[in-house]
Amino acid sequence: MTEPYLGNAKNTIEVIKKYDFAFQKRFGQNFLVDSHVLEKIVRSADINKGDCILEIGPGIGTLTQYLASAAKKVIAVEIDKNLISVLNDTLKEWDNVEILNEDILKVDLKALSEEKNQGNRFKVVANLPYYITTPVIMNLLEKGFPVDSITLMIQKEVAERIQAGPGSKDYGALSLAVQYYSDAHVTAKVPCNCFIPRPKVDSEVIHLQKYEEPPVKVKDKDLMFNLIRASFNQRRKTLANGIKNAQNLHFGKEEVEEAIAKCGFPPSVRGEQLSLQDFADLADAFS
Repeated sequence: MTEPYLGNAKNTIEVIKKYDFAFQKRFGQNFLVDSHVLEKIVRSADINKGDCILEIGPGIGTLTQYLASAAKKVIAVEIDKNLISVLNDTLKEWDNVEILNEDILKVDLKALSEEKNQGNRFKVVANLPYYITTPVIMNLLEKGFPVDSITLMIQKEVAERIQAGPGSKDYGALSLAVQYYSDAHVTAKVPCNCFIPRPKVDSEVIHLQKYEEPPVKVKDKDLMFNLIRASFNQRRKTLANGIKNAQNLHFGKEEVEEAIAKCGFPPSVRGEQLSLQDFADLADAFS
């Protein structure tokens, strides 16, 4: 099989010039040009010859070449129609790649898995632009899609938010949601000079291994996440005020204060002080 050749600036620039490719700011396009980082991503995703990989945003096919060399099959979902002809060229040596010109947030991954992967779970790999990171992560985790793990190149500050714990400024609804569904750890730090064009910030590779069972038990998961969102929507307010002011929660003042007291939290507690287990206990106190 052909060796990947796009993991450097020279070959990437040649492809960009050949197709007179114009970077689309709205798609947040930054192409990785560091073979060591590309190899680290493949290792982080723990890819073997039996795996079907779902790649989100292949760009010109740089990471795709590395994934296709390691996996059984790669399904690459690219939203920018201007990149499809480029991908058909850069990936022509790999017959185990299928390119879909789709918006990943609109793809039915259950149906895709049935059609392309015998209903088995995908390993998801992506180099995600800032604007779409949270929607993509939550879409993959919350909807019960057949996903085994998610390995992402994301902006450093988002990786920090995902891993944050109670009491830190980065801690929020995203931290709690990711930690409920998966075990997350950063596997590589990637400076901005590893990309063309160079972004203004550094990135990190983070691996999310989906849990078979969540680490906390809760009677009503949806209620728990509504309480989480309510408590972080107005971070400066107390937990009680956040819940009382939430549009989609309809608990009276006494009910809120009683549930908070039942969990042993002080009346002045803020949402950012509560752990995932604390929010599960609070949801159970209400339900």
